Amino acid sequence: MLQKGSLVFLLLWSKMVTSTWYEGSGYSAAERQTDEVYLKETSSVPAPDHQVPQWCHPLVIYNGEAICYSPRGGNYRSSLGTRCGISCKRGYRLIGQRSVQCLLNRHWSGITYCRQIRCHTLPAFQHGSYQCSSGVKVDSHCDYSCQLGYHLEGDRSRVCMEDGRWSGSVPICVDIEPPHIRCPDSRERIAEPGKLTATVYWDPPRAKDSADGIIKKMTRRGPEPGSEFSEGEHLIRYTVYDQAYNRATCKFLVRVRVSRCPTLKVPEHGYLSCTSAGDNYGAVCEYHCDGGYELQGATTRVCQSSRQWSGSQPRCTSMQINTDVNSASRLLDQFYEKHRLLIVSAPDPSDRYYKMQNAMLQQATCGLELRHVTVIELVGLPPHDTGRIRELQLSEKIVEELRQFLHISRSRFNAVLIDKYGTDRDRYIQPVTPDELFSFVDTYLLSAQEQLRREQNRDVCE
Repeated sequence: MLQKGSLVFLLLWSKMVTSTWYEGSGYSAAERQTDEVYLKETSSVPAPDHQVPQWCHPLVIYNGEAICYSPRGGNYRSSLGTRCGISCKRGYRLIGQRSVQCLLNRHWSGITYCRQIRCHTLPAFQHGSYQCSSGVKVDSHCDYSCQLGYHLEGDRSRVCMEDGRWSGSVPICVDIEPPHIRCPDSRERIAEPGKLTATVYWDPPRAKDSADGIIKKMTRRGPEPGSEFSEGEHLIRYTVYDQAYNRATCKFLVRVRVSRCPTLKVPEHGYLSCTSAGDNYGAVCEYHCDGGYELQGATTRVCQSSRQWSGSQPRCTSMQINTDVNSASRLLDQFYEKHRLLIVSAPDPSDRYYKMQNAMLQQATCGLELRHVTVIELVGLPPHDTGRIRELQLSEKIVEELRQFLHISRSRFNAVLIDKYGTDRDRYIQPVTPDELFSFVDTYLLSAQEQLRREQNRDVCE
């Protein structure tokens, strides 16, 4: 009878266990293994049998381990009453209870598993990149690097930590390198003929940023290409700026050399008037003689590319006036482009105006010579008229022709000023003072070269 009762109890228990199984219990037909443990209490459970070695399904903790203690000893790792402490490997986080127990309903007292710890994906890195050893897993090292031309500021490496966060902070790539710039080579030029300057050209320097290749601004210190440069050395400096305002400079020299001839010797009783600097390539120097002297030889010389002067040195010799001519025009031709003439005419040597004029001119000999003025005197009436140039005597015929040609009255005092080209420039019926005469000549008749000479010799006659 007792055996029959025991059989009925076992059948009822088997039916109850079958109706309360669900995934995770460890007792399915396929004996599925999982690290999830479910617990469902049953109100009517018979007395436990601690002798059953696998009361609950064996615990399998993926990426972790379970350390269990059973009332029956080490061989009963999932028997009724067994308590297991659960831990996860490094890089995994425990989800659920840290300790579970095998209960009467043949289930563990909680759901527990190990989830992999992951850090968030690192953001894109401007002007650089990063390489990670193990993606976003714990202990993954991500090393940052910048593009060429940029410098890394901040953490060079970051590590995925166990709390799911990255160590450090996001670094930045900054452009601190100056751009690259190359100036033209220094250059030397010879001044152009007749000038002390040279026109110099060059191509703008080549510049490129070391980071993104973009140049934001370029400045120049010194003349621009195609400018005229004077003799000597000139420093040209270029400065470029990139988008981060890093700066780079380069420089080169422009040298201008003037090819020069030896200094010309000024002739005695004469002077020189030259273009440009007077001794540079292409300069033209013109020779002039003081009053009372005339030039013998070349009137001009040119500084040639060989750095030698053309022609030879001329001389200033005393002007040879030929009074033995047969007409007044031939006499005047000797003075053409050389001397101005002041022709003084009087009816008698005792004429008071004539005497006054002679006295004033004798005291102004230096000023007359300085201004290239030669005095011709016509005195008397036919047939006793005479004439002279300095100490040279003129024939009666020449005297008469001069008076007729210049429309000079025989009967009264006259003075006529003629320029170097034979033009009647002024007339006086009374004696003219040297100051009045010189003022007129200086104002209206002097060439540019003569004015310069006059300035240089302003105090000669004082």
